[in-house]
Amino acid sequence: MAKKILIIGVGGIGSYLAPLLGQTRLYDITISDPDTLESKNYLYQNYEEHRVLASSLKNKVDALEVQGNVNRSKYPILTDKQLEGYDLVVCCADNLDVRRLVYRQGFQSDCRTQWLDLRAQGRNGALISYLADPLLCDTFLAGPEGSFSCQGEAFNESLDAKDIHFTHAAIAGMGAQWVQRWNVGDKIKDKMVINI
Repeated sequence: MAKKILIIGVGGIGSYLAPLLGQTRLYDITISDPDTLESKNYLYQNYEEHRVLASSLKNKVDALEVQGNVNRSKYPILTDKQLEGYDLVVCCADNLDVRRLVYRQGFQSDCRTQWLDLRAQGRNGALISYLADPLLCDTFLAGPEGSFSCQGEAFNESLDAKDIHFTHAAIAGMGAQWVQRWNVGDKIKDKMVINI
């Protein structure tokens, strides 16, 4: 039976992760993101601008092409109850409140729902899983309140392609590989940090 995976956020990271996992047709995937597409994000999100502009697809979950068994939700993930019933929850959201919700599922053997947190900002990226040391939780959840881009400040200020970073795509690939290893019962990392 296919494992049920919830991917929260299909922007910079999630828009690459979901199609990678969908191609395998090994998972029952739900993608969740209440956001609409913004033209400033086409440079680093996995959406075909011409296809989106030529259609009425303005919500990220509707516009993202993913193969396999995919459910789509335009509703924000706000409660523990919304995480129930999944074998794995993957947080690709750029929002600290959503991360806190995922981390509240617990760590290691005290984890109610297994989870994976994928994040990138500029040239830095991290993969953090439910296997991480819970004593590091405060460090993992430190940062500014609200949402932030997976791009560095230079891109956020200029919106110029010369300032774009691709660490988010690398993290999505690492996340897909982690999920594959998790799925077959191989030993998996508790966390990985990269700086490119």
